[in-house]
Amino acid sequence: MKTALTIAGSDSCGGAGIQADIKTMTMNGVYAMSAITALTAQNTTGVTGIMEADPEFLEKQLDAVFSDIFPDAVKIGMVSSSELIRVIAGRLRENEARNIVVDPVMVATSGARLIEESAIETLKKELLPLATLATPNIPEAEILADMEIKTEADMESAGKKIAELFGCAVLIKGGHNINDANDYLFDPAGENADGLWLFGQRIDNPNTHGTGCTLSSAIASNLAKGFSVEESVKRAKEYISEALKAMLDLGKGSGPLAHAFALTGKYSEEV
Repeated sequence: MKTALTIAGSDSCGGAGIQADIKTMTMNGVYAMSAITALTAQNTTGVTGIMEADPEFLEKQLDAVFSDIFPDAVKIGMVSSSELIRVIAGRLRENEARNIVVDPVMVATSGARLIEESAIETLKKELLPLATLATPNIPEAEILADMEIKTEADMESAGKKIAELFGCAVLIKGGHNINDANDYLFDPAGENADGLWLFGQRIDNPNTHGTGCTLSSAIASNLAKGFSVEESVKRAKEYISEALKAMLDLGKGSGPLAHAFALTGKYSEEV
């Protein structure tokens, strides 16, 4: 069985972060492992507290995984400080990790800031150059590319700029009012080296908590199984669309996705 490691924060209501990643990886057919960068007190209405992991303990978590069950892919989500980013980058280099997906989480769906300002520069310098694929949304891509993104042409320019700056493939997620869930993939090493638009239908579901975490984890899962970057992204987009279409409605705010929409079998039966 292929394996995948998520390095991210914990979401106490289970819709994003480590919890969403493990559900997603399991549903996409890989064995999920985790290293927790922070504990968050949050629910569908917002984040009320963040307790960052000790850098030394994060390193112990990573060493425990890599020394025993080597991951076929790694997904990196919320990392709030420079110290933690340096630990992660160091262990990834030391262990020659492969199929690294970096979701540069900066702000939660609820609007809460999830990374220190100084850590953004460390992310650019230490972590993104190790990535196979980066998956920023529009606001994150604006920061990484240092430019405004108002049009689809801007998305294309930003994708190419980020790829040139950090040497990785880039998926810019277009769900921030520029288009109807159309994403732009720029993968210089792929079959469509000039860039590729991946079209999607906007699904009328207000419950989108954890969509970024879910997408990047699904991509990592498919990379672990041997699919190309392009095919991994396409399969991940299909999975997340189906999870949204399931219309799970939990919580008082922007609720979680139905990660297990395709789960069947006697162990999932209700009374």
